Amino acid sequence: MSLVSTGFGALALLAVATAIVLGLRLEHPWLQPWALLRAGVQLGILSVILLGVITSGWWVALFLVAMVCAASWTVYTRLGLARRTLPFLLATVALAAAVPVAVVFATGAVEFSPRYVLALGGLIVGNVMTVTTLMGRLLGNGLLSSRNEIEGWLALGATPREAARDVTRASASSAIIPSTDQTRTTGIVTLPGAFVGAVFGGSSPLMAAQFQIIVLAAILCAGAISLAAMTWRFGAPRELPTEAAPLR
Repeated sequence: MSLVSTGFGALALLAVATAIVLGLRLEHPWLQPWALLRAGVQLGILSVILLGVITSGWWVALFLVAMVCAASWTVYTRLGLARRTLPFLLATVALAAAVPVAVVFATGAVEFSPRYVLALGGLIVGNVMTVTTLMGRLLGNGLLSSRNEIEGWLALGATPREAARDVTRASASSAIIPSTDQTRTTGIVTLPGAFVGAVFGGSSPLMAAQFQIIVLAAILCAGAISLAAMTWRFGAPRELPTEAAPLR
């Protein structure tokens, strides 16, 4: 696979995607080309950085901290939360990623080395970001659309957490569906990246499958932890949600 052929292939696929987006008149049609351009630049920089990072435990730890910060900032900006919630988001992403990573290496399921810490940690942080953002959006929209129902429960003497319980549960259930579906359809509908990457790297399909099942279990664990944190923080609204600030 040469750099030139990769570039031509990516541009051809992007042209098809852009043509469809423009034909459907979707909002912000420039986002897809910009996203691919950013991905190319970021992966190029990442490849250069990892040449000197992947063998050093300290550099891997620093790199993972940067990933946690970037993921937390993405959640923060996507949800439009108040600045005071940023430390909570940082703690949520860090904890949700750290717990499954610690379990994986503590049980000896994966060899403890900087390269595996980086690979597993990076995969989990990205999924935590997705689940947390999805949970926040669903919960914000749910609280807003069910405002009258929540007011009714509060008027009957329910606590804020009790009044918002149904909305919170529904939001959390929906937020973890992508991770659940990814897990249950692996090997039937999809060939996940960790499995394919391990096979391309020279591992046997059996070894690749073992690594992939650990990754999937870690992703589900991390997603559940992030949902628990979001439920604790935003599942008991002290103020009724508004269009401008559904989550506070």
